[in-house]
Amino acid sequence: MNTLTPSPEQIQQNWILIDATDQPLGRLSTKVASILRGKTKPYYVPNIDCGDYVIIINAEKVLVTGSKALQKVYQDYSGFPSGLRKTSYARMIENKPEDIIRRAVKGMMPKNILGRQMVSKLKIYAGAEHPHEAQKPISLS
Repeated sequence: MNTLTPSPEQIQQNWILIDATDQPLGRLSTKVASILRGKTKPYYVPNIDCGDYVIIINAEKVLVTGSKALQKVYQDYSGFPSGLRKTSYARMIENKPEDIIRRAVKGMMPKNILGRQMVSKLKIYAGAEHPHEAQKPISLS
């Protein structure tokens, strides 16, 4: 019995629209990561990008449970001595709510060239408007 591997021409990539309003951050991120990787498709192969494009709207309304809204801290390092920058969740949701979801999803993706290519198919918007109406995205509840 031979294992069939889909060729890039056989892979059909759809556009999926997800509303992040009142959804927990972790559950939303795992759902989005599996869609981006293509694990929801019957012909999933780990070494080929067979996932769909994902549009997330209302990123500013995503939920975190417990006391994470007060305690969660995002760290960035510039590469220079004493270049550590810490940003609280409250400031991040106020200034860049898209980055909260992007960081959570990126942490669940493979750490290689293919993973970075898959994350580039993720489009996140803070409000309810997005410029991808021409792609006719499928709404996912």
